Amino acid sequence: MSDLSTRLSQRIKQLRQDNGYSLDDLATRSGVSRASLSRLEKAEVSPTAEVLGKLCAAYGLSMSRLMAMVEDQFEPLVCEHDQPIWRDRNSGFTRTNVSPPAMALKGEVIRCSLGPGREIIYDQPSVVGLEHHLIMQEGELEVQLGDQTFLLKAGDCLRYQLYAASRFKTNSSNHATYLLVLI
Repeated sequence: MSDLSTRLSQRIKQLRQDNGYSLDDLATRSGVSRASLSRLEKAEVSPTAEVLGKLCAAYGLSMSRLMAMVEDQFEPLVCEHDQPIWRDRNSGFTRTNVSPPAMALKGEVIRCSLGPGREIIYDQPSVVGLEHHLIMQEGELEVQLGDQTFLLKAGDCLRYQLYAASRFKTNSSNHATYLLVLI
């Protein structure tokens, strides 16, 4: 397990304790089983993107804010080789914090990649109403926001505020690489 995954596991445990939740409380709030939460906190497994989404929703945090809590101090210049990368091997999802969030700054940019024939489903937004700008760089991506579905191709930009469940899906012959700007 990577150092980032270990720090993430520690932070997940610390958040639960800071909020005064038992494992059972957090399982009820997040929809993630008690056993899975325990294994995550012990760094026995790495969380998937979907599990992180559920935990973020339980705490009212964006995933980027959670990731920022496990990163080092804010630096104004982040060289490409220093940009933190997190991979969810289950879904084939890769997330690079191009501009890691800083508590004093509002916006953040994330580069995401989803392999061919893959899907990520978030049952609920981590932060209700958060503004997103999804800018396609390569491939194709089907994005479902609540009851609306959009097919994005390279160069397209989807602007939205997230209030409901979301799904990101690639077809079997195309990957997707996109920038996600959160404001």
